[in-house]
Amino acid sequence: MKNGLKLLVLSLVLVFAGCQKSPTPPVAKKIPQELTIHEDTRIDNYFWMNQRNHPDVLNYLKAENNYTAYVMKDTEPLQKKLFEEIKGRIKEQDESVPYFENGYYYYTRYEAGNEYPIYCRRKNSMQEPEEILLDVNSMAKKHPYYHVAGISVSPNNKILAYGVDTVSRRRYAIFFKNLETGQLLNTKIDNTTGAAIWANDNLTVFYTMKDTITLRSNKILRHNINDPASNKDILVYEEPDETFSVSVSKSRSKAYIFINSNSTLSNEYRYLDANTPNGEFKIFQPRERGLEYSIDHHSTHFYVLTNLQAQNFRLMRTPVGKTEKKFWAEVIPHRSDVLLEGFNLFKNHLVIEERTNALEQIRIIDLSSGKEHFMAFDEEVYALLSSYNPEFNTNLFRFTYTSLTTPFTTYEYNLDTREKILLKQTEVLGGYDPQNYETKRLWAIATDGTKIPLSIVYRKGLERNGNNPALLYGYGSYGYSLNPYFSVSRISLLDRGFVFAMAHIRGGQEMGRYWYEDGKLLKKMNTFTDFIACAEFLIQEKYTNTNLLYAQGGSAGGLLVGAVANMRPDLFRGIIAQVPFVDVVTTMFDETIPLTTSEYDEWGNPNNKEYYFYMKSYSPYDQVKKQSYPNMLVTTGYHDSQVQYWEPAKWVAKLREMKTDNNLLLFKIDMDAGHGGASGRFKPLRDVAFEYAFMFKILGITQ
Repeated sequence: MKNGLKLLVLSLVLVFAGCQKSPTPPVAKKIPQELTIHEDTRIDNYFWMNQRNHPDVLNYLKAENNYTAYVMKDTEPLQKKLFEEIKGRIKEQDESVPYFENGYYYYTRYEAGNEYPIYCRRKNSMQEPEEILLDVNSMAKKHPYYHVAGISVSPNNKILAYGVDTVSRRRYAIFFKNLETGQLLNTKIDNTTGAAIWANDNLTVFYTMKDTITLRSNKILRHNINDPASNKDILVYEEPDETFSVSVSKSRSKAYIFINSNSTLSNEYRYLDANTPNGEFKIFQPRERGLEYSIDHHSTHFYVLTNLQAQNFRLMRTPVGKTEKKFWAEVIPHRSDVLLEGFNLFKNHLVIEERTNALEQIRIIDLSSGKEHFMAFDEEVYALLSSYNPEFNTNLFRFTYTSLTTPFTTYEYNLDTREKILLKQTEVLGGYDPQNYETKRLWAIATDGTKIPLSIVYRKGLERNGNNPALLYGYGSYGYSLNPYFSVSRISLLDRGFVFAMAHIRGGQEMGRYWYEDGKLLKKMNTFTDFIACAEFLIQEKYTNTNLLYAQGGSAGGLLVGAVANMRPDLFRGIIAQVPFVDVVTTMFDETIPLTTSEYDEWGNPNNKEYYFYMKSYSPYDQVKKQSYPNMLVTTGYHDSQVQYWEPAKWVAKLREMKTDNNLLLFKIDMDAGHGGASGRFKPLRDVAFEYAFMFKILGITQ
């Protein structure tokens, strides 16, 4: 009875707190939930927060937002200044570099005062009249969140397919627009990934549907745009294995439709002649655990990028009629010091994307002569991105170059003459000069002696006296390599004396495939200790000190900074955890939410005792303890499909209960957004301004 009365009082306090901005942090009610497995019991007092629409949950989230707004009230002028400062560097009236595809030049442009893109094209040349395909600004008017994806035009250039998400759960509805009349077809396909792949008959599209509960991409369906709306689309393939998801694509040659079933460790492709969309897909190479591969088509052969007896991958090819691995012949062998990341096939050339010693490089091979060469780049630290190259029969390759000091720069490279033509560099307004900044590649030493690369940037003239504020950013999961890219927002840090560093820790693939394998499953702890080593290095080398150093990470990077907060809270003045994956064990037990079953090979399956206890040893939520924590800002999106809002909500509640310090702990929930934050071009900058203001408030920076 006493406990029931206590819970009622707490609920009433919580409801009241949700109705006003409060100078005291919210107190979340505790309802103990016993979670027992492997003879181990965890008590989760905040398990109840996963009831998405429950009034107590909504009141708690509202109370946290109100408390955060109260604490940050004095920074609102600074937030506004930062927002305008960052926005002021962006050219509002802007246009992408046009690309040519199937008789049209396609491009995207932005108009001053608008948040969203306008998708356009011009026939044959850029001097012809503009045709607006979609004006997303007018489409998004009645929605707090709006995102368009998967834009694709039929081979005869008459029908546009595109996907729309208005909730930010990454569940897109596909629409079709007649580009001759401007009218929408009477078709709406819900619950998809947003992309529609056209067959060569101009009538048939293939698309991926999601499971309504887990959001796993599990079905490929075929749709004919002439069919009545009452007709059911044809199920082409359904993936029965819950650890796999599926996608559909088209070869660069436009000759084949591909279905890819993929898991963390395996792939299985199916292929179909794009001229016979009603035919049967054939399996390319049956799935085998541990065998990863991807394919594309060129003339009489398929090319295969694979880890078959090749940790860092190799490139192979096989005749169209003989696709199983026993027929694969080597084109580029495996190398222990070079990661083969991707390839682009052209009629006469093969463009290879490689990574060595944490730097990307582009290699060009003439398919007739076999001669090859590499592109050269001058900076010590940089990033390369292959641009959209839709034309197959061309000797022009388009790519984007950037670095911590160089804005995104689009080049067109002649594969024969080796001439590199600058098409566009993103204009940074306000007098930005890259010569005022310095970027370096540094190496920290991990606890096991491994050298960890760091990319670092700061304003020239900075003294290494240990008295500079610094922000250390990391990710370190899924084999995702963190590339040192340019950010207009970051200038606002650098110009206020900040050092910015990216930690290329294990769990990514910056140093090769082994770098990923040494930072996952039962080696995941390397990810966290590598990050700690990078922080210690910045302090030892007198770039900063513990009273001026901040850590930031999002999603799996939120797991990173969450784990580090438990392990070494003394290293950081503050931590920014964006949409953080922090309740690892509980989430990996819940097969009803997105990503769980497909990620057993990333984190482990907690039904296995060894993985359970290892996950528990680093899970930020499970490892919260009575100790001092740095100042912390935690953000989430209520509609997040990748990391459910309740993970950071529970984490914050437990931190409030356990922490022994008086440092700030703020929780900011975007009730209209999901994993990627706010939609639009400028609205996300308000979140950046808020995060910067959080750091500046603690440091006493008011301008």
